[in-house]
Amino acid sequence: MPRAVLVTGGAGYIGGHACKALARAGYLPVTLDDLSAGHEWAVKWGPLVRADVADRAALDAVFREHRPEGVLHFAARIEVGESMRDPGKYYGNNCVASLRLLEAMRDHGCRRIVFSSTCAVYGAPQRLPLTEDHPQWPVNTYGWSKFTVERMLEDFHRAHGIANLRLRYFNAAGADPDAELGEEHDPETHLIPLVLRAAAGRGVIKVFGRDYDTPDGTCLRDYIHVTDLARAHVSALNLLERGGSQALNLGVGEGFSVREVLDTAERVTGRSIPREDAPRREGDPAALLAEPTAARRALDWEPEYGLEDMIAHAWAWMNR
Repeated sequence: MPRAVLVTGGAGYIGGHACKALARAGYLPVTLDDLSAGHEWAVKWGPLVRADVADRAALDAVFREHRPEGVLHFAARIEVGESMRDPGKYYGNNCVASLRLLEAMRDHGCRRIVFSSTCAVYGAPQRLPLTEDHPQWPVNTYGWSKFTVERMLEDFHRAHGIANLRLRYFNAAGADPDAELGEEHDPETHLIPLVLRAAAGRGVIKVFGRDYDTPDGTCLRDYIHVTDLARAHVSALNLLERGGSQALNLGVGEGFSVREVLDTAERVTGRSIPREDAPRREGDPAALLAEPTAARRALDWEPEYGLEDMIAHAWAWMNR
């Protein structure tokens, strides 16, 4: 009988890919998702429990029925702009719900959790590449909500022995290489799916700022394939059998500019992508790059896919 792992937000983009990776590793992923942002079609490798993570009765029922030996915690609101307009939604969905989950884990004796965090906990970079010991001072409510959950995890480890790995993502991109899963947000805010929609004749890409201190003047970001992220979560879950509490950056350590993403997408798709210049967006740093050495060593993990793969897989998914 496969060992169960609870996956909150397992009907979402990264959570769905993580469920596939868990199943391949011999686990039974049990998805807990209210489907407010996820998709029922993304749940393919284990049961779906349709419930809010903040619903303590639902959590108790899941822990009693499935007895998961660990948790991958993805469920969260992720839109930066919305977080600034409606901070209560973010502290409620991201922080209060996480507290209910940790309390349920404590009470049911579940002692391993891998948390989907973000490089937004660092705020404006003081130095690059970003290392795990970089000062943390988020510049938006979304980042503060993730920062708060990271503190909660450290406290629950100290007080209750709940081992945790806090994985700080950079820019997740791409789609399942088998085209079984892909990115489908509403609204969509991520660059690569927006670029591919424009390649398909649905929209124009706004390039927010061409005067940054980067080689071509556009923002530079560290993109990591979603399947590589998913594999890292399985490695993290296994590592937690030893216990502990740690934060790790999940990135590639290589930056690509907005212009490079557009040019690569045009090569991959064979389509011209309409674009127009727009003013800088407030709060956008010129560059965000990970120093991924610690994660590679701790997890015995290496990213397999590059930017061209991410775009090709996402394009295949879109044209599935």
